[in-house]
Amino acid sequence: MSSTAAFYLLSTLGGYLVTSFLLLKYPTLLHQRKKQRFLSKHISHRGGAGENLENTMEAFQHPGEFELSFCSASHQRLIKRLRDYFSCYQTRSAVTIGTDMLELDCHITKDEQVVVSHDENLKRSTGVNVNISDLKYCELPSYLGKLDVPFQRACQCEGKDNRIPLLKEVFDAFPNTPINIDIKVNNNVLIKKVSELVKQYKREHLTVWGNASYEIVEKCYKENSDIPILFSLQRVLLILGLFFTGLLPFVPIREQFFEIPMPSIILKLKEPHTMSRSQKFLIWLSDILLMRKALFDHLTARGIQVYVWVLNEEQEYKRAFDLGATGVMTDYPTKLKDFLHNFSA
Repeated sequence: MSSTAAFYLLSTLGGYLVTSFLLLKYPTLLHQRKKQRFLSKHISHRGGAGENLENTMEAFQHPGEFELSFCSASHQRLIKRLRDYFSCYQTRSAVTIGTDMLELDCHITKDEQVVVSHDENLKRSTGVNVNISDLKYCELPSYLGKLDVPFQRACQCEGKDNRIPLLKEVFDAFPNTPINIDIKVNNNVLIKKVSELVKQYKREHLTVWGNASYEIVEKCYKENSDIPILFSLQRVLLILGLFFTGLLPFVPIREQFFEIPMPSIILKLKEPHTMSRSQKFLIWLSDILLMRKALFDHLTARGIQVYVWVLNEEQEYKRAFDLGATGVMTDYPTKLKDFLHNFSA
């Protein structure tokens, strides 16, 4: 290669790197900042699956119930009596305890009712080995009285409300609360029915929907482009590839919510001796690649909210916000509320 060709090559590469760095830092020089219809810092995963039975009206209405699992039996009885007494005078809702957004999951029944449930098969949550899509809404079994907390090892939560609710009940109860809807199955009728409910309740400005599946997200956008969408897994991987090659600042982005896991939390969910070195290395590597402050800052500068899930410990909350996440999803709304109060103090 001649010296002239090398000079032009290096000049072009240098210009690209400088431009990429500048636009990464100041993306609005090229892209119009997205208008944010709402901001969510505190997000209750399945309504707060560590404090009430997941995806129930009790969870959505009362995320933040006082944690009793570590109290003595006598203290538990006293706290319950006090709580029952004061509940006559004060209703604790998601908004009043500090939740900015409710996250929930949807399926559709045989009679085309949109229900709030994480699992299509109800064996784990109800003890009955049956699919939601095979039953009418009136035939759905009740939740078990005690369920495992999904992102907290060896923890269970119990509650009195064990009924699988309808999505429209949640919309009725929380007309002004943003709701994050995970479309759990690739079902055209489910997507259409959810869209119709969002339109009926005029909630396009308070709803975000999607799934890890690229196909589901595409169908959601095609069905109702007025409802903001989440990044699918395929799109998250694409964003990472664009980020590390310096191309991200040049690419337009349609989605408005970058919702990702913190890979390191997997280590606390499993017994260390059950994981191989290669598994631990892959978790470490994916955490290093995904948890990037420069990436989070770039996306938020473009008006894209960054949500990290599902975090249940103070050190996890702190790490996410220190990295520039705009919101954290948790099973413990009260714990996150207390952290945010102290963190901002």
